[in-house]
Amino acid sequence: MIDEYIQRYGRRLYGLCRSLYSSPFDADDLYQETWLRVVKHMDKYDPGREFEPWLTKICVNTYRSALRRLARSPVLDFSSGEDKERFLQSLPAPEERDYSPLYEAVGCLPDKLRLAVVLFYFQGQDLASAASLLGVPVGTVKSRLNKARKLLKEELSHEADVLF
Repeated sequence: MIDEYIQRYGRRLYGLCRSLYSSPFDADDLYQETWLRVVKHMDKYDPGREFEPWLTKICVNTYRSALRRLARSPVLDFSSGEDKERFLQSLPAPEERDYSPLYEAVGCLPDKLRLAVVLFYFQGQDLASAASLLGVPVGTVKSRLNKARKLLKEELSHEADVLF
């Protein structure tokens, strides 16, 4: 069962890990640790909810735990809170990605599709909320999102860093 999840979400999870760590070795460790925690806590996963947000939350929490462990490491003896803060600020930030081609492509979608995409993906509305805001059935929102994804995939097929 976990193999199916790895097959489906592994690439996106690794992309997130690489965004959080500039070092490929650290990203690999985070990727492995995240899947280990998923396996360990699979009994706590609610199949009624989407898997990817749960997986992403585990990854981010694992990353934060690693940073906390690093900050508390006896190897890093901070004489003051300022030293500790300076060290934490010196850690590399996740790489910024240029999503302007995606935003441009979304801007070119027909209004009905663009509204569904913006509400669902950019504003974080769930399907029911987006449907309520648009005054259409949930199935219509799903259909519009599906059509929008297909159009965006066609439009952005040449963009290497946009994952679908």
